[in-house]
Amino acid sequence: MADESGVHGSPPGGIPGSHPYPRTSRYHDAEVAVHRMPDGTEVRYARRRLLPPLPEEGDEDTAVHTVSGGERPDQLAQRYFGDPSQWWRIADANPVLDPRELTAEPGQEIDIPLPGGFPRGGAHGR
Repeated sequence: MADESGVHGSPPGGIPGSHPYPRTSRYHDAEVAVHRMPDGTEVRYARRRLLPPLPEEGDEDTAVHTVSGGERPDQLAQRYFGDPSQWWRIADANPVLDPRELTAEPGQEIDIPLPGGFPRGGAHGR
């Protein structure tokens, strides 16, 4: 149970249904917390977002995409999800630190999460 300050995942300002990130954001399910500065000022922040476990090889929740020259993660997100801002879903499904690594090498195979498959993030899942 959260207190009035919005700590422990309640919406900012205690307004039911409100959240600082849109539903399509990778931070939507992140818990919102409050840090109190020495002067009493409250600073709201999203707690660390834990990545879901990587899919197993042959996982039915992902498809394999062979990278072509000149492709970018946002273009793949547009192709597979209809929204270029969803590139982070592809990054979450692959062992990369920098999303540019996803398409840096033509011919490499990357996992693409299927709708309703690979979880969006952390313990909350989809």
